[in-house]
Amino acid sequence: MHYIRFFEEISMADLPLVGGKNASLGEMYRALRPLGVRIPNGFAITATAYRDLLHQHHAWPELHRILDGLQAHQVEDLARRGKAARELIYSLPFSEQLREEILTAYARLRTEYGEQVSLAVRSSATAEDLPTASFAGQQDTYLNVRGEADLIDACRRCFASLFTDRAIHYRMDEGFDHFQVALSIGVMKMVRSDLASSGVMFSLDTETGFRDVVFITSAYGLGENVVQGSVNPDEFYVFKSGFRRGKRVVLRRVLGSKKLKMIYASADSHLGVRNVSTSVIEQQRFSLCDDDVLTLADYAIKIEDYYSKQVGEARPMDMEWAKDGEDQQLYIVQARPETVASQRKGQILEEFYLQERGQLLVSGRAVGNRIATGLARHIYNLAELHKFQAGEILIADNTTPDWEPVMKLAAGIVTERGGRTCHAAIIARELGIPAVVGAAGALDKIPEGVPITLSCAEGELGAVYAGKLAFSVRTTDLSSLSRPKTKIMMNLGDPELAFQLQALPNDGVGLARMEFIIANSIKVHPLALLHPERIQDKAVQREVQQRVAGFADPGDYFIQRLSEGVGTIAAAFYPKPVVLRTSDFKSNEYAALLGGADFEPKEENPMLGFRGASRYAHPAYEEGFRLECLAIRRVREDMGLDNVIVMLPFVRRVEEADAVLAKMAEFGLRRGENGLQIYAMCEIPSNVLMIDMFAQRFDGFSIGSNDLTQLTLGVDRDSAIVSIDYDERDPAVKLLYASTTFGTVVDVGGGRIAVVSVRVDGVAVRR
Repeated sequence: MHYIRFFEEISMADLPLVGGKNASLGEMYRALRPLGVRIPNGFAITATAYRDLLHQHHAWPELHRILDGLQAHQVEDLARRGKAARELIYSLPFSEQLREEILTAYARLRTEYGEQVSLAVRSSATAEDLPTASFAGQQDTYLNVRGEADLIDACRRCFASLFTDRAIHYRMDEGFDHFQVALSIGVMKMVRSDLASSGVMFSLDTETGFRDVVFITSAYGLGENVVQGSVNPDEFYVFKSGFRRGKRVVLRRVLGSKKLKMIYASADSHLGVRNVSTSVIEQQRFSLCDDDVLTLADYAIKIEDYYSKQVGEARPMDMEWAKDGEDQQLYIVQARPETVASQRKGQILEEFYLQERGQLLVSGRAVGNRIATGLARHIYNLAELHKFQAGEILIADNTTPDWEPVMKLAAGIVTERGGRTCHAAIIARELGIPAVVGAAGALDKIPEGVPITLSCAEGELGAVYAGKLAFSVRTTDLSSLSRPKTKIMMNLGDPELAFQLQALPNDGVGLARMEFIIANSIKVHPLALLHPERIQDKAVQREVQQRVAGFADPGDYFIQRLSEGVGTIAAAFYPKPVVLRTSDFKSNEYAALLGGADFEPKEENPMLGFRGASRYAHPAYEEGFRLECLAIRRVREDMGLDNVIVMLPFVRRVEEADAVLAKMAEFGLRRGENGLQIYAMCEIPSNVLMIDMFAQRFDGFSIGSNDLTQLTLGVDRDSAIVSIDYDERDPAVKLLYASTTFGTVVDVGGGRIAVVSVRVDGVAVRR
């Protein structure tokens, strides 16, 4: 056939003929389907058909008349000319040859998939899905198309969508000639994700560019809601290095609200699609099981590896996927080069810092790490776009590609719906401006016309504050930094910052605080999870039970959450060492966790009480320590993150060390087994005085100057009245430092053991 190419006949070499989307689908159908990557079958209507259509009807001069002289930033003129161009293209009847070839190809798909097969009709421009300019979402897609008449009509509309306002504007910004770009159409079997789920995935982290993870977003129903940002999707990460070594475990997951799902308008008609509300049960559970997440990760890695091999360099990919609710299989429906994070050049680090605080108006998922200020401008629909002024902050329910002309004028973007792969997030990254997506209630809570500050510089949670707050920017050329002989390791307790901070020059993590993860991600006392019947407050008891809903064993909630937090940090720095300190809450801090008051003693001085190693083998906390150990074991063994080194805090006596090490071995963490190293905090004078005995039991030490100073000078470090006596530079404290022979090697019984780190101004320094 002259105008039709089935996917099996297409490769990337055919991009000028079938556009980027179809060329990629054909390439994958031919090369990756044999490797187990599922691609629904379909065909391309070539760009030749588009050009011939205009030639046959002598439409080129009229198209020039409509578009010549257009100024893209004049929004009203753009809308008028774009509408005229679309009406022109749509009005051109197909030739009999083109019509017959389309219907013959359709008949072949009906033979393969059944008479009632529904179709996705998708545009594929010849300037699309390029390594440096994606053109994503610029043209239109039509879903659940059935019947010959509707297929022909959808194809006519697709050709016309080459001149959507957004596509015209994007081409002008990117320097593409309207009359050199043509449109191909992809016609493929609809995957019945209306009965299951769908989403977007990347073979890197979209915010930081960290390349050793697959990032997957998912929501119920057809994928347009995820792409357009109509829902806040579930998020999943898979660690690629571990996956390649057979360690197939979900690294991290975040539950999205998923309040809508797009389904067929009716089960037995071709009336298109509609959105319906999801049930509370659907919102509270993940839209993908772990096996499906890992299957998608396998697809992503195979796709990235294939395209990287083709171009001879690493090629991170942006992919759309769908799960068919009828056959329960996962399909890739689009793949293109990732064009933002992977294109960042050089080693220039920009750090944004808020200099003051204001009233928090809303929060959501942060896109980027910048801060912006400006007047808030509410935009509810396309008709209001003309109100937007350059430098304002766009506040909207969500955005679509039609909004892009004004998005390029914005200082920042806030949307009520959407996840980190939605349209608003993708465009914000391309433009290099901050965005907060999924900020529920933004249109009600942010007054219009007032100055606001949008901050994405505080981790994964983005915030919008009232007023124009002062902020600073620090720029560092990392390539010019000289590396000292001493190894520099980070202190890090927030997994949400790990992918970002790993890009800084470092030799690993000298201290990862487990208690930070417990307090911020788990929030429940481990014994309250295991014994909810002992919680006196019924409201707290109900909240604990709600948190563990869906887990067969309540302890699994603790193990999964903790292992995902630790695993995220370990994956970010792999294979560099990550020293993880087991929980070092004091009893009053443990009591502040949900349900904790029913399991903790009341102590006059918790700083010197039931804390650190003394808890771990004690009957009052042994069950909780077991959960900590099982989480660490899951990170090291199941996730394959064997760079994790365990460190015990506040080990008072040698006998206590022996008891805890024995308990760890009982729980599956035996020193030396599978390369496991166990360190201890050197923070008690007894550690220094008995360093030779402790050194026989541990592989390294980290000097904890806070407690060592407190216990050497007999000063409560939390007491303001005696704070003048607290000085880490006191001669007695420095003498203890010297006694540990920091920076040298201690020879113990023929073995050699290094004193590993000391914290100086919050930075762990490793020797």
